[in-house]
Amino acid sequence: MSDDEAKELYGHVEVPRSGLKIGLLASNPNLYSNQRIIEAGQQRGHEMYFLNVKQCYMKLDASQPEVHYRDGRILNDLDAVIPRIRPSMTFYGCALTRHFESLGVMALNTSEAITRSRDKLFSLQLLQKNNLDIPTSGFANSPADTTDLIDMVGGAPLIVKLLEGTQGKGVVLAETRKAAESVINAFKSLKANLLVQEFIKEAQGKDLRCFVIDGKIVASIERTAAPGEFRANIHQGGTASLVQISPEERKLAIKAAKTMGLEVAGVDIIRSSKGPLLLEINSSPGLEGIETATGIDVASAMIDSIEKRLGWKKETA
Repeated sequence: MSDDEAKELYGHVEVPRSGLKIGLLASNPNLYSNQRIIEAGQQRGHEMYFLNVKQCYMKLDASQPEVHYRDGRILNDLDAVIPRIRPSMTFYGCALTRHFESLGVMALNTSEAITRSRDKLFSLQLLQKNNLDIPTSGFANSPADTTDLIDMVGGAPLIVKLLEGTQGKGVVLAETRKAAESVINAFKSLKANLLVQEFIKEAQGKDLRCFVIDGKIVASIERTAAPGEFRANIHQGGTASLVQISPEERKLAIKAAKTMGLEVAGVDIIRSSKGPLLLEINSSPGLEGIETATGIDVASAMIDSIEKRLGWKKETA
């Protein structure tokens, strides 16, 4: 493949050939996070390839397995891939990441860890098993158990979460018992899997996002919900600001990422009267809010993780 052909296919800038070949598995090349990762890799001398997950396909063969791009080009010679898989593409994206792993291509977050983190119920069970504090939560299969579900999390107000939701979507605050019963039963009638979770009123619409890479927190922000909103997610209009986290919060975030098996994770923590509680662990955390608020080059820290794990050192003149 010529350099001109590669640039046309992958949209990457020509860089020294001595660097690593790194593929970014994602869906939207125009997202801030994806652009920053591509840019950070290029600045460090690597060949960066944006690879649309939907345009990759796999050849399963005992002697010659392959990953192809849409025009039939083979992608087996990548050194590493960075999976940034949107929730709707979890199954296919993880299968693709797993195939790259079988070829000996390093994945910054393995398919197994991503699959684990995308299952909200399984994640909470793993965190609980490892003695990590979480909000009291309830899960049931039948609407007949709605009353006990509400009681087990301390009654209303409470949070109802769709297990398939992300970025604050599919999360409802039920302020009264009657509202909670209506929301739970409505979701159940649609055959939707949901969690019921205690509402931490004292958090006042704020939570912490800790960005963990290789067992270390590289940046942290406090997210504040927009007026009239209880969800602090940036995608829901929340704002981000610098924050000093406590040693207990730091320890909790690092252990949570390790429990999930994630090398890169966005760990969400809420401050409660009982101490810090884990809300969620994100395997594809966004970079815009945390880089803008902190001024920290998180994208380069991700590339640095790949370099260290592959033992790559930049050649100096």
